[in-house]
Amino acid sequence: MGCCGSAASQSSKREWKPLEDRSCTDIPWLLLFILFCIGMGLICGFSIATGAAARLVSGYDSYGNICGQKNVKVEGIENSGLDLTEKKYVFFLEPCNVDLVKRKIKSIALCVSACPQSELKTLADVQKFADMNGSTLCSYELKPSEYTTDPRADKLCPKLPVPESAPIPFFHRCAPVNISCYAKFAEALITFVSDSSVLHRLISGVMTCREIILGLCLLSLVLSMIMMVIIRYISRVLVWILTILVVLGSLGGTGVLWWLYAKQKTPSDTLTVDQLQIAKDNRQALLIYAIAATVFTVILLLIMLVMRKRVSLTIALFHVAGKVFIHLPLLVFQPFWTFFALMLFWVYWITVLLFLGTTGSPVKNEQGFVEFRVAGPLRYMWWYHVVGLVWISEFILACQQMTVAGAVVTYYFTREKRNLPFTPILASVNRLICYHLGTVAKGSFIITLVKIPRMILMYIHTQVKGKENACARCILKACICCLWCLEKCLTYLNQNAYTATAINSTNFCTSAKDAFVILVENALRVAAINTVGDFMLFLGKVLIVCSTGLAGIMLLNYQRDYTVWVLPLIIVCLFAFLVAHCFLSIYEMVVDVLFLCFAIDTKYNDGSPGKEFYMDKVLMEFVENSRKAMKEAGRGGGPEGRELKPMASGASSS
Repeated sequence: MGCCGSAASQSSKREWKPLEDRSCTDIPWLLLFILFCIGMGLICGFSIATGAAARLVSGYDSYGNICGQKNVKVEGIENSGLDLTEKKYVFFLEPCNVDLVKRKIKSIALCVSACPQSELKTLADVQKFADMNGSTLCSYELKPSEYTTDPRADKLCPKLPVPESAPIPFFHRCAPVNISCYAKFAEALITFVSDSSVLHRLISGVMTCREIILGLCLLSLVLSMIMMVIIRYISRVLVWILTILVVLGSLGGTGVLWWLYAKQKTPSDTLTVDQLQIAKDNRQALLIYAIAATVFTVILLLIMLVMRKRVSLTIALFHVAGKVFIHLPLLVFQPFWTFFALMLFWVYWITVLLFLGTTGSPVKNEQGFVEFRVAGPLRYMWWYHVVGLVWISEFILACQQMTVAGAVVTYYFTREKRNLPFTPILASVNRLICYHLGTVAKGSFIITLVKIPRMILMYIHTQVKGKENACARCILKACICCLWCLEKCLTYLNQNAYTATAINSTNFCTSAKDAFVILVENALRVAAINTVGDFMLFLGKVLIVCSTGLAGIMLLNYQRDYTVWVLPLIIVCLFAFLVAHCFLSIYEMVVDVLFLCFAIDTKYNDGSPGKEFYMDKVLMEFVENSRKAMKEAGRGGGPEGRELKPMASGASSS
């Protein structure tokens, strides 16, 4: 907090000097982040060194033996210390018996030579499979010749019928091929589904339509790219085109849903029971979709009616942001690099988490089988690992924000655009790595401090749901909501702090304080721009989702006699919104950076010799028009008239 205090005393006296000075910022936080990452690496090394990697990849049975190798005897455990060199696959006697609370399969696990490639209906079939393949599917103490005669076979042999299985690539586990087993997994997760047959049909619908789902997901990606191209080249007419298309798309989508519902005839009595149930589910789903689409369309039209007077203010702002994408085309691909970095880290994190799940020393449990547990303080390593997930993920996202801010700042404060670096994005990445990683680490840590408590409260809420009283439930939800609001505010402030750092190369606290002062001075303008701009970008997301969803309805409609397409359509729409959000959030970020640059420009420059504006002429016209609109709304009085006036005296005094 000391740096924040010093910033408060110097901010009013210090003049902004865009791109004139470069120095490393928040070095102690960079060192702290490096030490934290080293700790993450030590956890990974510990899990591998204690044998967890071998147990995870090769698998182990219920007696502590690792499949595919010779094992050491575990004291007090029968059937341990076996030579299982020829038995490389883990086989569960009851593979579909899942304990959701403990997140494990409640079944005896054995190492076998091969997975059953066909359904085995009787113990005689199990014995025949063992004789032909040398793969014994019953417990080690039973010989294949005893499968049909020993009374212990009911407990020591797999549950009949034994489903057809196939080994999971790289992990040597026999997994059932039949989709119904996975439906039972999901059935345990989705507690609100009372009829298991419904869930079976939903999952079978996803599997049947997987090619269509993949194609529609690709379509949403293409539409998002097209939207970015449209924003770049026709930003002036984009707002009106987008508005008209959204209105037509909402009305058209609603009409199509009602038309499909009306077209659905009463199911024929000649259909089978399954086909009859599927037809009823589809008809009911269409009715729900049509009603929801109608309500959504009405609300959307009302909002657009209220916002119509401010649409013209957004056109000029989009035009300037479109120029940025013309000069900085690599900005369009920024979501790809961020997503790729996040995926790499998440794969690493999940892998280490799986290692931690199998690390530790062998311990005999209540059933007499072996579990691996970590004793002492080391058992809390996974907490450190969870914090690492949040902090490093936020760090990667913050690096994207700093990269975009640095590139846009370079564009804005370069008077002659032909003098821009060959690749401003790469130049911004270079400045980030050389000077500002500490600032990014500090900003992401602040978000982590808010996100972790919110995640803990959400976990507590799910665990005690239905058990707490109304007052406790209300307090818990209020705390979660407050933390969520605080997180969003800090995220917005952090983004502007990164912009201030990119301009002046100051540390995080100083940049956050300076950015906060600028935003407060222009609070009404910030509210107007964020309201209208965010709403228009939201309409773009809606257009992409509606277009993808409409295409999905038309394609999946031909599958209605074979499967339920409720879940496939939901998956496609969620993916389309995610993709659209990733791409259009870059555009939103550019708009926010441009506004902060513009506010600083008007505060310390007045257009006189030596204090020329950096801004684009179109942006200046936008400000003048929006200022008039704000004055008309306030009838010429109030603080609106004082917003964004050049502060020549303040600049000169500094």
